[in-house]
Amino acid sequence: MALLFYKIKDPGGYMSNYYKARFFVYSRWWDTCEHAYQAQKTYVAAEYDAIHQAKTANDARLLGQKVQFRQRWDEIFKDQVMEECLRAKFLQHKNLRDQLIATGEEELIENSPYDSYWGCGKDGDGKNMLGKLLMKIRQELAGE
Repeated sequence: MALLFYKIKDPGGYMSNYYKARFFVYSRWWDTCEHAYQAQKTYVAAEYDAIHQAKTANDARLLGQKVQFRQRWDEIFKDQVMEECLRAKFLQHKNLRDQLIATGEEELIENSPYDSYWGCGKDGDGKNMLGKLLMKIRQELAGE
């Protein structure tokens, strides 16, 4: 059985990168995983700061699409940064960690019709990398 999540107000919404849960990583406090992730795309201080200060997760995402990308972002850093952001979020919020662990062995799928890399995509055959990273972190946390 699979647990689908996408919108923050739906069941499982706490797993979304847009879910507001302040956490500390990369020497700063971040409002959402989306903020922290998008800022790591760039080494340009003004772009980094603008993303950090974005009012919403979607604003952070939009800014992150316009930055000067650090070299080899897609090949080297993309997945690693997302994993670091997710791990920080769930380690620093016991209530979210407990909810994630409570999903047991269910397959976690970001049911995004727009994103076939982090989510399952419109036709359902996307990579679902967000779900895979969440399942990896869930396994680690359950083993503590």
